Amino acid sequence: MLTDYIRAAMHHATYELLADGEGFWGEIAGLTGVWANAPTLEACRDELEEVLQDWIVIRLSQGLSLPAVDGIDLNIQERKAV
Repeated sequence: MLTDYIRAAMHHATYELLADGEGFWGEIAGLTGVWANAPTLEACRDELEEVLQDWIVIRLSQGLSLPAVDGIDLNIQERKAV
């Protein structure tokens, strides 16, 4: 499930070539703080995925919610007592 979330989120990534050959900028809309820049597009993708993984771990460890991505929801749902 975690791998599916990461893959889905990465499919929403957008990249931009920075001016003056300064490399690439990448971000994932809706995931505040998930961005990266690097000299090459491939390095930017790799960095963005690493940032995304760290972002997920930090949010979960602090009890913060994660937005659902393509219907994948990593938030722990409380079960109702029967």
